[in-house]
Amino acid sequence: MKTSLLALCLMACCCVAFGQELYINTEPASNMAARSLGIRMENQGFFDPEFKNRTTLEAMYGASGKLMLHGAAYLSDFYQPRQRFEGGSFYAKYRFLSVDDVQRHFRGAVFGKLAGSRNPYAVQELALEGDNSGVQSGLVFTQLLHKLALSASGSYIRGLNSDNASGRITGAKEALGYTLSAGYLLFPKNYRSYDQVNVNLYAELLGKTNPGYGQSYLDAAPAIQFIFNSVCRLDFSYRAPLYNNMLRNSANMYLLRFEYNFFEL
Repeated sequence: MKTSLLALCLMACCCVAFGQELYINTEPASNMAARSLGIRMENQGFFDPEFKNRTTLEAMYGASGKLMLHGAAYLSDFYQPRQRFEGGSFYAKYRFLSVDDVQRHFRGAVFGKLAGSRNPYAVQELALEGDNSGVQSGLVFTQLLHKLALSASGSYIRGLNSDNASGRITGAKEALGYTLSAGYLLFPKNYRSYDQVNVNLYAELLGKTNPGYGQSYLDAAPAIQFIFNSVCRLDFSYRAPLYNNMLRNSANMYLLRFEYNFFEL
């Protein structure tokens, strides 16, 4: 009983101290606690020229303090009139660098993703969140400075033919992705107990380029996040193009997510 209470208190402190690293559209270099499980339910969509949306069910597992694993399944009506199962993805992140200090740290991690989709290649963006089949690998670095957390990532994406009659890639088969994220702990001003609601504000820049095709975009994605009892969170984000000459679904897209975490399994 004492061990469980101590673990809960430690996780509560981590949520308050490092909640501003729980970015909405990107992953930080930090990992969730070892032997913990997280479940996410997410909905994304756009309204122009008509309302379309995607639902994602994702499970996350802290295999160790350095290794984190994700598995996701996707359902949407992006490419057909009705909702249908699109495919799934597997994501792994390994933290190889940790430089810790009082109320600050610097982390580095390498990540990889493998995705399978039954959707045709109907747009120019290679995206592994239900849209396309492919592989992705990259690096991410995160710096915590008291209530402010900064993170940057770069990755390479390779598209693979999808499992359908029109799934052959006809455009760019590879892409470069890049992100820059900032998170700020707004509330609570002073930590008193683990059941205080945390409020985090985020500003993220999300970009992608198809080398050799002259196709690229850069989006701004402001977001707000609420953390309840240090175990569940509610996120809302909206991304809008700062620059875009790529045919894609992700422009002007909202994101709504609920996540619950189970610690010390």
